[in-house]
Amino acid sequence: MPEALESLQQIYQDYFLLGAAVSSKTLCTSEELILKHFGSITAENAMKFGRIHPASDRYDFREADAIVDFARTHGKQIRGHTLVWHNQVPDWVFLDDDGCPVSRGELLERMQSHIYTVMGRYRGHIDAWDVVNEAIEDRGSSYLRQSKWLQIIGPDYVARAFEFAHAADPEAVLLYNDYNETNSVKRQKMIHLVQELQDQGVPIHGIGLQAHWSIYHPSMDSIRAALDDYLLLGLPIHFTELDLSMFRFEDPSRDCTWPTREMLERQAQVYGEIFALLRDYHQHIASVTLWGVADDHTWLDDFPVRSRKNWPLLFDEEHRPKASFDRVVEFSKGGGSDR
Repeated sequence: MPEALESLQQIYQDYFLLGAAVSSKTLCTSEELILKHFGSITAENAMKFGRIHPASDRYDFREADAIVDFARTHGKQIRGHTLVWHNQVPDWVFLDDDGCPVSRGELLERMQSHIYTVMGRYRGHIDAWDVVNEAIEDRGSSYLRQSKWLQIIGPDYVARAFEFAHAADPEAVLLYNDYNETNSVKRQKMIHLVQELQDQGVPIHGIGLQAHWSIYHPSMDSIRAALDDYLLLGLPIHFTELDLSMFRFEDPSRDCTWPTREMLERQAQVYGEIFALLRDYHQHIASVTLWGVADDHTWLDDFPVRSRKNWPLLFDEEHRPKASFDRVVEFSKGGGSDR
């Protein structure tokens, strides 16, 4: 008989918490994988502002509740994603009854009410929250992204969000979360933001590195250099949205309908190198969350190129472990070396 597949969360239990992003759909279609391999789950979309608070007088907790209930039933930790983001926020949040921008004070009240309501509902059940997501501008010398939050409230909206979140649930771990975290320019802006919050005494307990990478980029040296820089902040690191696209971001091709052997081999090599590096830094890493469960459902399908499938995870479309899975766990069998 074939050897039983080992559990990812058990193999990594002495290193960091290992999780996956889920939806109400994947809780059904991928339940077996989730239960066996992951110690925590993150709502992929169900807790974002537009989904959970679509109108000023209406919250829709159905999908978020289902995810929280699943985690509680099966003893999984939960990460909340996300409270304040420039994207997927309904227009009503920023407009008054006449369709004009609301005042700074009114928007702060709406932010506070939203955070108190959502975090209050799940207080004691959600262990960590991505409080503010992607507030940093990627390009050029600009610092904060030109969002409605920034334009109406001002740059202190980030600090206010963390203060509201801490008041709503003093026990929750509060993170700033962003992508392009290995880019040297973006990295310094992220570090500057977190340092500002720390200097102001704002309650921030960790930094979330999304790690939406590809089989081509970034290099292991870049990841290691970034980690060394972030560790100077003195905060735990959370890898919040890890996956490995088969394509460069700027690649517009649509002609690949199935991953080639070379693509799968390269992905396995890179996943193996990433997890070896993360094990090197495990004393500073609190959690690693894969942004999905298996290749049958991934956020990279149709993004950034419409009508193109992607295969960025450790399990294939049939939920079978890929060579990438083997490389991630081979150290536990003596097939890899740890320091």
